[in-house]
Amino acid sequence: MTATLSGHATNVVGVRQSDKGWIAAWWQREEDGRLRLNGVTIGHPSPNAAIASFTHVDELSLSDELNEEQEQLLDRLRDVAHGQVDTLADIELNLAHLGPFARRVVQRCRKIPAGETMTYGELAAACGSPNAARAVGNAMATNRFPLIVPCHRVVGSGGNLGGFSAPQGVELKRQLLRREGVEI
Repeated sequence: MTATLSGHATNVVGVRQSDKGWIAAWWQREEDGRLRLNGVTIGHPSPNAAIASFTHVDELSLSDELNEEQEQLLDRLRDVAHGQVDTLADIELNLAHLGPFARRVVQRCRKIPAGETMTYGELAAACGSPNAARAVGNAMATNRFPLIVPCHRVVGSGGNLGGFSAPQGVELKRQLLRREGVEI
């Protein structure tokens, strides 16, 4: 059961199965009643594992309250995991948990096109801090919105993949990049 406020769930989560494991999206109801996307996860062996990956959220469980827009987002995420090109640029994200630099990193990362990569250092430079590759790595490691913020397209210098926080790790990152035509 989801937590409720004025008869409406404050935390709503939905799941979709993909060939890359279960995907989950988490929305939180704001005081104005609007649901805002707060997180996405990918690559889990079950719906419950996907939901449980939102460890920083209390009282979160599968909801039967998804509206058409939420259902469509889950379908789009599944389709992107399957290799369909969709920038997901129209999806509004709740970035309130991020500091100014991490926000810039997330916003710039969203602009990396499918089939292209950028190194941590290049992304740092594009955000105005060319010596902040490690900080970019930290921002990508804690990315709450994989696929929407395509952190899988951010790689290490010299051709190494860097990390990927999904349960399948770097192997899932490699598979997502291959589906986009990137060989590393």
